[in-house]
Amino acid sequence: MNIRRLLIFLPVLVTSVLLASYFWVPSYEAQTRGNPDRLVQFITASSGDAKYLNPILSSDSASSQINGMIFEGLIDRDENLNFRGRVAKDWRIYECAYFYVNDQATTQRWGKLDAAALARHLNQELVGKQPDWQHLKAVELLPPQSSTQSHTLGQGEEARAIEVRVDAPARIRLTLDKVDQLLFQRLQTLLGPNYFSTFDPTPLVHPSVELPSDQLQALARQMLPATVHNPIIEFQLRPGVRFHDGREVTAQDVLFTYNAIMNPKNISPRSPDYEPVQSVEVIDPLTVRIIYKRLYSPALESWGMGILPAHLLNDEALAVEAKAKGIPAEKFSLRQSDFNSRPIGCGPFVFQEWKSDRFIRLKRFDDYWEGAPNYKEYVMRIIPDPLTQEMELYAGTIDDYNVQPHQVARLKKDPRFQNFSGTSFGYHYIGYNERRPPFDDPRVRRALGMAIDVKKIIKYVMYGQGEEITGPFPKQTDYYDHKIPPLPYDPKGAVALLAEAGWKPGPDGYLQKDGKRFAFTLITNNGNPIRKAILAIAQDAWKKIGIQVETDLLEWSVFIEKRVNQLDFDALILGWSMGIDPDLYQIWHSSQTGKYQLNFVGFSNPEADDLIIKIRQEYDHAQQVRYCHQLHALIAEEQPYTFLFVNRWTALMDKRIVREVRAADGTIAYKPITPTKTGTYTFYFNQWVKLPQAPTFEQ
Repeated sequence: MNIRRLLIFLPVLVTSVLLASYFWVPSYEAQTRGNPDRLVQFITASSGDAKYLNPILSSDSASSQINGMIFEGLIDRDENLNFRGRVAKDWRIYECAYFYVNDQATTQRWGKLDAAALARHLNQELVGKQPDWQHLKAVELLPPQSSTQSHTLGQGEEARAIEVRVDAPARIRLTLDKVDQLLFQRLQTLLGPNYFSTFDPTPLVHPSVELPSDQLQALARQMLPATVHNPIIEFQLRPGVRFHDGREVTAQDVLFTYNAIMNPKNISPRSPDYEPVQSVEVIDPLTVRIIYKRLYSPALESWGMGILPAHLLNDEALAVEAKAKGIPAEKFSLRQSDFNSRPIGCGPFVFQEWKSDRFIRLKRFDDYWEGAPNYKEYVMRIIPDPLTQEMELYAGTIDDYNVQPHQVARLKKDPRFQNFSGTSFGYHYIGYNERRPPFDDPRVRRALGMAIDVKKIIKYVMYGQGEEITGPFPKQTDYYDHKIPPLPYDPKGAVALLAEAGWKPGPDGYLQKDGKRFAFTLITNNGNPIRKAILAIAQDAWKKIGIQVETDLLEWSVFIEKRVNQLDFDALILGWSMGIDPDLYQIWHSSQTGKYQLNFVGFSNPEADDLIIKIRQEYDHAQQVRYCHQLHALIAEEQPYTFLFVNRWTALMDKRIVREVRAADGTIAYKPITPTKTGTYTFYFNQWVKLPQAPTFEQ
C-alpha cells in the first residue's frame, strides 16, 4: 500500500447507526469453518463516507484511504521512510542555476571581465578542478535576449494587463549534478560580496505605461532577478505500468495530473505543493522532467500524488461529458466529472461499486505492475457508530477496528485478535476564525486556551491515550520543539488577559466590550464522541469565565462544505493527519486563506510566511529544523489554534490475517504483521492473506 504525504482531516464521524449489513456476510463461526470467499475478501470500516475518489481533489481520510488503493504515484516512502520508486523506476535530482553578468562590477578574483571572459574563467578554474566545486559540471554563456512580456498590475477588479519590453543582458548558466543552495554564496568569494546585489535591472525593463520608480524597480527585479536556482527532478517511468482500463501510464499522464492540479477551475487543495514548479516537460513517453522556479526542498515528496489518466479526463473527454449533462464545456470542470465516483487508476485495486453511506467495493488488479494483491476484494463499509463497528468485528463481518480510547485496556487482551498501537502523525485542536472579532486578537485566543484543562481531556475523554501538543509539527519528528511548554490551565490568568484586551464583566456576569457581550458558536462534526465531549468541556470552561458559547453538531458533509470550506464559523473542533515533511504552506501560509483552502482560520503573519518559505527552500536538515522551531514558537505564541492533544491509536485485527511472502524459488513463508515507521500497520497490505486458522509465530 502506498504511503503518501497527506494533509487530511482526521477521521470523519457521523451520527446514524447501521442497523443491517449491506450484503450478506457469514458469521465468525461460519468463517472459522473455512468459507473460501470470505478468506479472500478484506472488509474494513469507516465512520464516514468518502467524498471524492480522486486524489487531487480529496482532503478527507475516507477518500484518501480508497484513493491509496486505486491510484499510484511516481514514488512513495518505504517502511523505513526512505523514498522508493513506484510508477517511476528511477529519478535524478540536479540543478541549473543562472546569474546575469554585472557589467558595472569588478570581480574580486579576476578584476574587470566581459561576459565571455568571465564564463571562460569559471569554466577553466572551477569545473572539475576543486573539491568545493565537484558538483559543478558545466558553465555556459547565454547571449543577451530581448522580449516583450505581458504583466498584470494590481489585483481583483483593479487588475490590468500591460506590455513590458525586457532587454536581458548576457547570462551565465551553471549546471550541477545536485542542488546546491549555497552556490551563489560561494561564487561571491570569487566575484565579490556585492556582485549580485549591485546588479540593477531597472534600466533594462520598459513597461508600456509609466510607473512610479519604486514600482518599476520591484517589477524589474521580479522579471530579471540577479540569481536564480532551478532545481530539476527527472523521472524515468517503468515500462508496462497500466491503468485499470489497459492503457499504459506515460509521461503525458504525469503532465496532465500536474496541469489538473494547477487548473484553477478544479480548486485542488494540492495546488500549493506544485506552485513552485516552473514547468513539466515530457522528454519521451517514459521520461518526465520537472523544473522548479526556486529552491523547494519538499519537491520529491509531492510526486507521490496519484496519477490521473489523461485520456479519460482531458479537455475533449470532459467536453463530451459536459455535453451529455447539458452543461456548457467552459463551465464544466474535473470537480463535476463522474470520474470522481467511478475512478480509474493504476494502483493495486480496481473500483467496482459505491453505494453512498453504505459501502465502497474494490477488486484486485490482476495486471498490477508489482504483482496482484493476495486479497481478491477490498471493501470499505460505512459504519458511523463505533459500538456497531466493535460488534461487527466480533461477528467477523469486518476484519479490523480502530479501538476507542476507553476500550483499549479491555480489547488489547482479547485473544481472538492481534493488536497494534502507536502515536498518530497529527493532532486535535480548536481553531478560531481570525477574520471575526474578537478572534483577531491573540490575547483572546490565548485566554480561551488557558481556560481549558487539556490534561483532564486526555485523562477522562481519551482515557490516557493521548499527549499534550503545543504546535503544528508531528510530535515524533525533530521538527517539533519539545522545549515549548503547553499553555497553562489558568482560568484566572485567562480572565486577566481578557480584561487586558478590553473584556470585562457586565451586570449579568458575562464579559462584554463596548456594550457587546462576548458570545460565539463552537461547532464540530456530529457522531464523534471525543469531539462532542470536547465541545461540552470547552463550552463549560468558557462559561465559567463569563463567555456565552453556543454549540452546534453538524453532519460531516454540511460541516465541511457549508461551514469550513465557506469560512462560515466562529470556532471549530477538528484534527489534522500530517505527513512526514515539514512543509506547512497549505495550512498556515497567508495565501491559503480563501474558500476551499486549508488555512481556513485565516492565520496571517508575515514572519510566519517568511519562515514557511525558508522551510520549503532549505536543503540542510539542521537549518530546516531551526526554522521549524522558530515557526513552532511563533504559532504557539499567536495561538490561532488551541492545540489539544495527539492521540495514541490502537487497532484490532483478526488473528488469522498474516503476511504471505514468496521467495524467488516459489516457497512461501508467513510473517506476522507489525507496524512500520510510517505510523501504520498496513504498509505490506498487498501481501496480506487470511488463513483458515491463525498461525503461531516464534516470540
